[in-house]
Amino acid sequence: MIGQVAVRRFPALTVSTPRTEVRPHLPADVAAVDEVFADRQTQRWLPLAEPTGRIDGRAWCSDLARQRRDSGDGDHWALVRREDDRVVGCLWTRRTDWGARLTEISYAVAAHARGFGLAAEAVDAVAIALLLEHGFQRVELRVAPGNVASRRVAEKAGFSYEGLLRNAGIVRGARVDLELWSLVAADLR
Repeated sequence: MIGQVAVRRFPALTVSTPRTEVRPHLPADVAAVDEVFADRQTQRWLPLAEPTGRIDGRAWCSDLARQRRDSGDGDHWALVRREDDRVVGCLWTRRTDWGARLTEISYAVAAHARGFGLAAEAVDAVAIALLLEHGFQRVELRVAPGNVASRRVAEKAGFSYEGLLRNAGIVRGARVDLELWSLVAADLR
C-alpha cells in the first residue's frame, strides 16, 4: 500500500431529540428535499456558484451523500419532525479536517417548518453527537451576514460567534463575507 492514503469515512449518525430525528436520507425523501431546496428563502442563501443553480433531491439523497460520506468530507441527513414523521429539512456536513477533528455543519428547513426551533434543536443534537460520540473537537457554522434566521439557529444551538471571514463564501453566484460560529468540545464541559 505504498503511496495510498487511508481516507476516513464520515461516521454513521442518527440522533433524536424530543421533537426531531436526524437520520440518513431514504429514497422516499426526494420530494421533500426538492421542496426544501426549491424554496425562495432557502435559494437566497444557498452556497451555489451559479445564481441559477439547483440542487437535485434524488442526487442529494443518494449519490452526493454517498460521495461525501465515502470521501470522509461529511454527510447528508434528513431532518424529520417526530409528531408527523415528515421530512422538514436537511442537514449536512462538509470541509471535514480529520487531523484537526473539525467539520462544518449546514442546514435548510422547509418554509412550513420555520420558526419553531427545529433547526436549532437538530443542529445542537448533531453537533453534540459529533463532539461527544465521534471525537470531533470543533464544529463550525458559517452564516452569510443578513441571514438573521441562520444566525438565530447558531445562537440557540449554543454556538459562539468568532468573527467575520472576509470574502470567504459564495451565495447565489456572488462572493460574500461569512460569519464564523463554533461549538468546541470544551464548551460541553
